[in-house]
Amino acid sequence: MTHWRLGVIGGSGLYELDGLENRRWNEVETPWGAPSDAILTGELEGVEMAFLPRHGRGHTIPPGELNARANIAALKQLGCTDLLSISAVGSLQEALSPGTFVVVDQYIDRTVARPSSFFGPGIVAHVSLADPVCPRLSDIAFRAGQTSGATMVQGGTYVAMEGPQFSTRAESRMFRSWGCDVIGMTGMPEARLAREAELPYACVGMVTDYDCWRPHTADVQVTDVLAVLKSNAATARSLLRTLVRSLPERREPSPIDTTLDMALITAPDLWEPTLKAKLATLCPRKFA
Repeated sequence: MTHWRLGVIGGSGLYELDGLENRRWNEVETPWGAPSDAILTGELEGVEMAFLPRHGRGHTIPPGELNARANIAALKQLGCTDLLSISAVGSLQEALSPGTFVVVDQYIDRTVARPSSFFGPGIVAHVSLADPVCPRLSDIAFRAGQTSGATMVQGGTYVAMEGPQFSTRAESRMFRSWGCDVIGMTGMPEARLAREAELPYACVGMVTDYDCWRPHTADVQVTDVLAVLKSNAATARSLLRTLVRSLPERREPSPIDTTLDMALITAPDLWEPTLKAKLATLCPRKFA
């Protein structure tokens, strides 16, 4: 695996990837169902790309109804080697003003109703999530943002809430007391599933608002978020193009490429056949 095929999951406000050559929308089916939308493939600056609008074009799917397993599986089936998530987030820190881009490095998962693993009865696996993002891709994204003129922050803890409602004031203040930096509704279980799929994953959070913890500031409203999203989306496209230009010509192996070598616990002769067949589409080197 010496070449890059970069998968991009676009969040709120980013439903299209400009500038692709040989562009094609691909309908993909996975053993976990259909992803949020067709996946746009092509080349950008000579790099193979695959773009998925996380909520579907036109934003038709709420956070709790996203089929995150199908989204990750579809990108893996299309041959992606690495994944970049671009997500709208709220700020839980004064210094992270709207318009700031945060390269997330940690998560606290407060989602409660979403399938969060490809594994289950018949094949058990425990991947390490101590460091849930890829440091190599995260660093490239941070430097690309700086070059593009974005206000960048390297490192931050993302608390993922179930939604679709925004936080109560008490929740927002509690998350701040935990040391969280940004809040969103889609970062989990997406990051978990990317690790299980052996896909190095990075997340760039686009700050749109101050959530509702801040005294003397109007509570977050969708109309305010959308206004910031328009300018953030243009900056995100510039960041992405710069990132692609800065990728090393040769993709060196990542330890994340072989995560499952240290995660599978069920003896191979006991693997449940139906689940094994599903996992073979996700990781053929282990299950085919």
